[in-house]
Amino acid sequence: MDTLLLSRIQFAANMSFHILFPTITIALCWFLVYFRLRHNAAKGTPAAQDWEEAYYLWTKIFALSFALGVVSGITMSFQFGTNWPGFMERAGNIAGPLLGYEVLTAFFLEATFLGVMLFGRDRVSDRVHLVATLMVAAGTTLSAFWILSLDSWMQTPTGYEIIDGRFHARDWLEVIFNPSFPYRLVHKLLASTLTASFLIAGLSAWQLLRGAANGGTRLALRSAVVAAAVAIPLQIFAGDQHGLNTLEHQPAKIAAIEAIWQTEKSAPLTLFGWPDEKAGRTDYAIQVPKLASLILAHDVNAQIQGLNEFPNAHPPVAPVFWSFRVMVGMGLLMLAVSWWCAWSLWRRRTGNRSGAIDAILLSRWQLRLLAAMTFSGWVSTLTGWYVTEIGRQPFLVYGLLRTADLVADHPPTMVLSTLVAYLALYVFLLAAYVLVLMYMAGHPAQPAAQPPESAKAATSTGASA
Repeated sequence: MDTLLLSRIQFAANMSFHILFPTITIALCWFLVYFRLRHNAAKGTPAAQDWEEAYYLWTKIFALSFALGVVSGITMSFQFGTNWPGFMERAGNIAGPLLGYEVLTAFFLEATFLGVMLFGRDRVSDRVHLVATLMVAAGTTLSAFWILSLDSWMQTPTGYEIIDGRFHARDWLEVIFNPSFPYRLVHKLLASTLTASFLIAGLSAWQLLRGAANGGTRLALRSAVVAAAVAIPLQIFAGDQHGLNTLEHQPAKIAAIEAIWQTEKSAPLTLFGWPDEKAGRTDYAIQVPKLASLILAHDVNAQIQGLNEFPNAHPPVAPVFWSFRVMVGMGLLMLAVSWWCAWSLWRRRTGNRSGAIDAILLSRWQLRLLAAMTFSGWVSTLTGWYVTEIGRQPFLVYGLLRTADLVADHPPTMVLSTLVAYLALYVFLLAAYVLVLMYMAGHPAQPAAQPPESAKAATSTGASA
């Protein structure tokens, strides 16, 4: 393996590890906002303590995920300079400011209010604590905004001019709101919602199966199942619109996703098969006639460009082809499981005259299924990211800068040694993260009793003074 391939694998390994945690925290913090709102609304009732327990556990999980996301993100950003200096030299005038905006707005907002959110529950009023949680949630979403703006610009570059071989922003609004950005942002936010929903539902189901549940477990489970049931059809629609946009701006990626080798009208949809790039065919293909044109262009007679029209300018077919099918397959499984569990919760809620929350339970089979799918969002997130980024190859900035021209000229042995070190560290951290999550869920600590309102008001007044 040469330096180019090893550097690509190393960046993919770093990004694969990093993306797991923002995908959780972006939506998880909005769940915390919801838990806090319900707690404040239920103040003075027994349900308030249950919502407090749900908030307390998932705040700790958010803090752990946020820390790993920040550390791995810093490591990943270093690689722009160490492994891909050509990219920063040529496109740094675009990439640098967008990354800087993310730090100056999103990260500073998160850092400012995170301490209040994590440690201020007994030190500030409920209203201030809610505002702090809301600001952290807004910061996570704003971070996704800037990062996805840069990634989308690399996919569909607009608003630039090239002077002496370097990119310069001609119109920052066109750079930020490039043609694929709105679709990618919505797609990512919904993906985060599904990832956090199945994480909450899965760990809550695991708590119920092990008898480690507290008052907030059922509330968290129900909230997550309902959120997933609402988000997955929206994600399917957003994915369809994203596909139309990709067909317009990156037809080579679509051709690789569907393994369409020759341009044809009324193209069939290949459900499964084995792409043979050297031979230019898909072996053992199971196809549905005309369905690819109908899905991709919403026209059964539409002509779909094949890989033959992009010689030496299309991505590797097999990784994109299979990653897309794993992503779609996991999405359909999420749809079935979330709707089945949501239907069961609704029926048992309407059948319970008292409305007691303890009566809202799923069957043990449903709980086992949710527990098994705790990290299903990670599978769909990673495979979706592979489709997006591998599908952009052989370009780093689509159609303008080739990846092979921008890699650093390091000895392959040096890149290989650091790659092995990264992989070993990430495997250890990922295993530790999962074990800590299971420990937290299996031993849900109770939040400390809050001080009386009069004492809290005095503390707030003293702090202001």
